[in-house]
Amino acid sequence: MTPADPGPGPLWWDDAPAAASASRATASALPQVVDVAVVGGGYTGLWTAYYLLRERPGLDVLVLEAEHVGFGASGRNGGWVSALWPVSADTIARRHGRTAALAQLAALRDTVDEVGRVDAAEGLGGGFAKGGAVVVARTPAQEVRARAAAAHSAAWDDGTVWLDTAAARERVDVAATRGATYTPHCARVHPRHLVDGLAAAVRRLGGRVVEGCRVTRTADRVVVLEDGHRVSAGAVVHATEGWTPEVPGLSRRVAPVYSLMVATEPLDDERWSRIGLAGREVFADHGHLVIYGQRTDDGRIAFGGRGAPYHWGSAVRPEFDHDERVFAALRTTLRELLPQLDGIRFTHAWGGALGIARDWHPSVRWDPVTRTGWAGGYVGDGVAASNLAGRTLADLVLGRDTALTTLPWVGHRSPRWEPEPLRWLGVNAGLRLAGLADREELATGRPARLAGLLDLLTAH
Repeated sequence: MTPADPGPGPLWWDDAPAAASASRATASALPQVVDVAVVGGGYTGLWTAYYLLRERPGLDVLVLEAEHVGFGASGRNGGWVSALWPVSADTIARRHGRTAALAQLAALRDTVDEVGRVDAAEGLGGGFAKGGAVVVARTPAQEVRARAAAAHSAAWDDGTVWLDTAAARERVDVAATRGATYTPHCARVHPRHLVDGLAAAVRRLGGRVVEGCRVTRTADRVVVLEDGHRVSAGAVVHATEGWTPEVPGLSRRVAPVYSLMVATEPLDDERWSRIGLAGREVFADHGHLVIYGQRTDDGRIAFGGRGAPYHWGSAVRPEFDHDERVFAALRTTLRELLPQLDGIRFTHAWGGALGIARDWHPSVRWDPVTRTGWAGGYVGDGVAASNLAGRTLADLVLGRDTALTTLPWVGHRSPRWEPEPLRWLGVNAGLRLAGLADREELATGRPARLAGLLDLLTAH
């Protein structure tokens, strides 16, 4: 398969599917008054609409998307439906108590299964497979961190265990493996298929999902489109994640950081027998620079990672989706991890922006006076977190006090990112330090001294 073929590979990143044209609408065809207006047609917006309609049939819910559903991170991510969280349980416990931290962790674990339940019940076509996550240790320093992480996880009873070298290689035979941590609370999906199926489910339930409608302003429960059309709503939900800085007044709420991906051609059974991932596990390593991979439905490896620069003023542009330097590094890294890929072609490459709050803390917010909600800042863990956010926002919009609305991420307020040029300098310095820390550990065999500086810089 070549990158131009219309098979399943391009749907991870294609930004102009034919299916989108059927849902585009002119201003004259849009309603003027709705019960709930959702800005953003990714996972957060669509899950919110889905649960609102499931809990309150007949509710008039309008989802407005500037491009097509899943255009942002929802259609371009690595497909990890995980209970992993960018904020440690210890940090949550210090702020809210151990009981609240345990409740947050339990809700995340249940969310992984909830995505699978809905995928099956609604026929979303997401290809949900819960094989867990294997995070390998390939250097002495990574092994130190991995063993410590497994021991610490035991205190929170989150199911993460240490695998010795043989057990790790039974899951995925990564070169130079010294062992791995394994968590069962993770599944893989095809992200674009999941978001398309979710949009179809929202429509079946009576919701309206309109693509090609760019929102320029929201105020006083009125959503204003680029062409001047105004929609009054009983409640407004902002679900813009990495594009949030483009919303007036929210330019410093999250920083859009790019994560890029590559995919191989489909592999044959013999090669898969040497690699592993028979249980459809997802995989990564314990390095400082984030990488992640999965075995796709059609037998490829989709592999991604950070490393692309942050752009001045939190800019998000189509040309930033591709960085040949990063693509080349990802291909090299994957071949180092899996020498079994010798001779295999890479057929696809794409990228997109994700949202990171200043303290790395995802959040759900709801103002009962203005009846305005927001969720995001998932730091790359949004496939599952967006489902939890959607269920939580639905409860808040409907005025229900539930176990979800009392979770500690509800109402959390992260500090704003620094103004430029400090933001540009800080974010790019953090990305640079992560790569340098990995190289230091590879050279010395010891935990990187630069890691402490990286922790201070990221302040989480």
